Amino acid sequence: MLRALMSARELIALGTASQVPTRYRNHNGYLLRWDDHGLLFDPGEGTQRQMIYAGVTTAAITRICVTHFHGDHCLGLAGISQRISLDRVQHEIAVHYPASGQVYFDRLRHASIFHDVAHITARPIRGPGTIYEDADLTLSTLPLDHGVEAYGYRLEEKAKRTMLPDRLAAAGVRGPMIRRLMTEGSLEVDGRTVHLDDVSLPKSGQVFAFVMDTRMCKNAVALARGADMLVCESTYLHCDADLAHDHGHMTAVEAATIARDAGVRRLVLTHFSQRYTDTEAFVAEARAIHPDVIAARDCDVIPVPKRLEVAS
Repeated sequence: MLRALMSARELIALGTASQVPTRYRNHNGYLLRWDDHGLLFDPGEGTQRQMIYAGVTTAAITRICVTHFHGDHCLGLAGISQRISLDRVQHEIAVHYPASGQVYFDRLRHASIFHDVAHITARPIRGPGTIYEDADLTLSTLPLDHGVEAYGYRLEEKAKRTMLPDRLAAAGVRGPMIRRLMTEGSLEVDGRTVHLDDVSLPKSGQVFAFVMDTRMCKNAVALARGADMLVCESTYLHCDADLAHDHGHMTAVEAATIARDAGVRRLVLTHFSQRYTDTEAFVAEARAIHPDVIAARDCDVIPVPKRLEVAS
């Protein structure tokens, strides 16, 4: 039997346009709230203003992830950097970006005169692999296929265990003994061995993937593998597949195919070309392949699907 657990994890779509903003879509910008973390992906032009509309402050940002240095994915970095200083954000904010774009990062970071008191740390990406890790999660990246150096991101929670109070009590495990059992895997209690599996259940980690500005490629599938939520570009409809490939992008059909093949739970489509006035056709194309599809709109708050665990 499966049961859903509560989660405070959600995506705030600050902008969903590709290349140029429209009347209804701002340049890219996506804030992922993940427990104590706030990851801002691809802050395009106008992201600072969109954050005001969405009720998000710069204090919510703990990390910034830039996929590549086309303007619709990075021009907002200048305003965000200055706003972080203006708001006197006290914590450190790391910025990840392709190392080949160092000159663009430097220009955006200090695009105009301001009193710089922000604790912003540059973390250029020089290749695939893990770029951040703590006791609870890892953030990794893989290169994509866009014509310029571009990286996708994967946030993965480490697997843990859910301790079962009734079983702990029955086994006589209490207080500091619980931590020892979790660390060592077993312990002796009143002459018998209690194993961690006897008093707990496995809790698999949740996964978030961010795949932007790329043609269909194996790394997009690898980033999305087993993700609870995949945010994926779908710049074009299937009828314009040739344009998508020529310009280094994907269609809604391709995004949904990645989600299906990678075993994704929820697919969030975004980065829509200005040629399309609405997104209903994107959802229709994608849902023919993958059931859980959302076309993001500016300022939408989209929850990460609740964790599913095996019930005791």
